Amino acid sequence: MTSATEGGRPAPGEVERHFSEDPLTFGVVGMGYVGLPLAVEVGESPGLSALGFDVNPRVVEGINAGESHVGDVDGERVRRLREEGRLEATLDFSRLAECDVVSICVPTPLSKTRDPDISHILAAGRAVAEALRPGQLVILESTTYPGTTRDVLVPLLKERGMEPGRDVMVCFSPERVDPANPVWTTRNTPKVIGGMTPVCVRAGVAAYSRFIDRMVPVSSTEAAEMTKLLENTFRAVNIALVNETAQIADRLDVDIWEVIEAADTKPFGFMRFTPGPGLGGHCIPVDPHYLSWKMRTLDYRARFIELASEVNAEMPHFVVRKVQEALNEGRRSVNGSIVLIVGVAYKPDVSDIRESPAMAIIAELERLGAEVRYHDPMVPEFAEEGRSFRSVSLDREQLKVADAVVLVTDHSALDVDLIVTHSRALVDSRNVVARRATEVPEMHGDRVGSWIIKAEDGTVQAKAGRENG
Repeated sequence: MTSATEGGRPAPGEVERHFSEDPLTFGVVGMGYVGLPLAVEVGESPGLSALGFDVNPRVVEGINAGESHVGDVDGERVRRLREEGRLEATLDFSRLAECDVVSICVPTPLSKTRDPDISHILAAGRAVAEALRPGQLVILESTTYPGTTRDVLVPLLKERGMEPGRDVMVCFSPERVDPANPVWTTRNTPKVIGGMTPVCVRAGVAAYSRFIDRMVPVSSTEAAEMTKLLENTFRAVNIALVNETAQIADRLDVDIWEVIEAADTKPFGFMRFTPGPGLGGHCIPVDPHYLSWKMRTLDYRARFIELASEVNAEMPHFVVRKVQEALNEGRRSVNGSIVLIVGVAYKPDVSDIRESPAMAIIAELERLGAEVRYHDPMVPEFAEEGRSFRSVSLDREQLKVADAVVLVTDHSALDVDLIVTHSRALVDSRNVVARRATEVPEMHGDRVGSWIIKAEDGTVQAKAGRENG
């Protein structure tokens, strides 16, 4: 570290210059879907190198072998940085002392009671505190409730005698990763940041501006924490609205996708959201619970947010009811039927199954006595509730033997025409057939907008040509 004065700290007037100009080592705690892309962007930037920390030996070994375990990061980028000596991974958290900047990118899931689980933040914070030295910049990126940086992370640092803004710089800058999005990446997605003091946020902006195109400073760590929760809660409640509207339209025999297309022609006052089988992923189903939990500690009930969560949680059950209806048309019961789930990842073209609605759909179908199989080109196998599942091939034989097929995840590699042609009963939870099938017979029957695309007798209930963004 250069330009340091007493105790290894940069002089007050040197803090911004130090983090914006001097060679820096970035420590990244948690080398998953957030940490690895961040570390790679750091390593590819002039004057910077990345040292990744993880508790998983396979992750560390893979990175050090020049391999990527994250779909959004090309392994060639990792290999090149390893050859250049600009990226390294380690299990040894004492090496955090080597870092000028430490970014904490660990998971923040929910507990079994749907309350915040910040155990990973606590573990990472303790590891950072044990290796802490004066002059370091510590940035928490993990999505969490307002007050976590101030009330959870900072006390761990103060126990080591480090005062934010004087001995160490402390910020919160929420990750904004959108897996499988080729347009918005770590570098070009604007990045919000708040600091414990004004000098903290200036240090954070200076350091991150070296590999992030646009920084958005806010007045406090709480404001930055709240920003991320607003972003994802906004999405969750709007999805809940369109999911409930989809159920209303279904009962009215109105095509919800036609309605959305028509509403989307309004040039003002309408923002397009589309229904589906339920929320999934690491953020949208989780983050609203962090906010509503925090409000309960302040004796305030976030009723609207909680209701939205209830509506979204109902959608897998709605899909199962559609499966029952499709089977009933052929005088079949769910009990004893073979149901093929197409797609178990939470979104198209990723392998992540965290909070995927497919899990709830599978569980309920099995509870009703169905034999459930699945196909997912991105998820060859997975374990859930102590059981192992393996993907089957998607071919004529598998489709014909299934009593019902359920389209849950719209992977780009799926042969939709094959599914439509050879399935006996088909439930489409994402309007996939209308958007992607090239040969769909004209609509038959008197139901419009049904999620049942094909019933047991082979009747097709939807027509190609509608779009769903």
